[in-house]
Amino acid sequence: MTLKEIKDRFQTELKLLFPREEIDTFFFWIIEKEFGYSKSQTLAHSNETISMGESIMIHGCLNRLKKSEPIQYILGEAQFCGLQFKVTKATLIPRPETEELVNWIATDLKKGPSTSLDLLDLGTGTGCIAISLAKQFSTVKVTAMDVSLKALEIAKENTNFHKVSVDFILQDLLKTEGLPKKFDLMVSNPPYVRKSEARLMNENVLKYEPKEALFVDDTEPFVFYLRIAQLAKSHLKPQGVVYFEINEYLSKELIQALEKEGLKILELRQDFFGKDRMLKCRPQ
Repeated sequence: MTLKEIKDRFQTELKLLFPREEIDTFFFWIIEKEFGYSKSQTLAHSNETISMGESIMIHGCLNRLKKSEPIQYILGEAQFCGLQFKVTKATLIPRPETEELVNWIATDLKKGPSTSLDLLDLGTGTGCIAISLAKQFSTVKVTAMDVSLKALEIAKENTNFHKVSVDFILQDLLKTEGLPKKFDLMVSNPPYVRKSEARLMNENVLKYEPKEALFVDDTEPFVFYLRIAQLAKSHLKPQGVVYFEINEYLSKELIQALEKEGLKILELRQDFFGKDRMLKCRPQ
């Protein structure tokens, strides 16, 4: 088969699942990953016949797309803040909304003193938040925690790939009794989707992404936030701050819960869709 024939097959077999432009994007990404061809090179080689092994590999990717598997898992990588991150089914796929959280923190750090700061990322996953900030700020000492050993292994690979220094802690946030030191800044994108909200989510998220990194019980939707609030009170340096990514449907209730736990809300921000998505707090 030629690359053009395979491209046409992608359109035929995926047209009921994705828009035409998105199908083309998936095809070009897969070819770039497997052949090293850019889009223009792929078009230039469109009449090139590929080997049986190459055809089997590409059709394997096509079959995974037909089962709604996210393209990031198929490629084994995702883009975040202009950087490439390895992803597996042990990690959430980094989201654009989280990029906004990183950009907010980066803007605040640029306004502050250029002295060395200690930062803790709680629930690091791929390490995308920790690594993106470490990449931008060489004076920031970054520590990252996660309960999943498999996720931390991926985060360490991403750290090595980007040649930054991050200290990792394998620890269950809800069971930890303390932290190794005090920090100037904590950040977390914890599980915050209530199980009752699963019906609102896309099939590919529910089917493939790690549920323990997504969902909380409806009876305890703020369990991670409140534990982090407790750690912030005991392990933040004076004038230290906490940044959270939050559930758009529960911003008012979360603010009330955090204030009751002893945090002062400094700012609530919306994402680019106008949804309540980020909080900045500090102990009262």
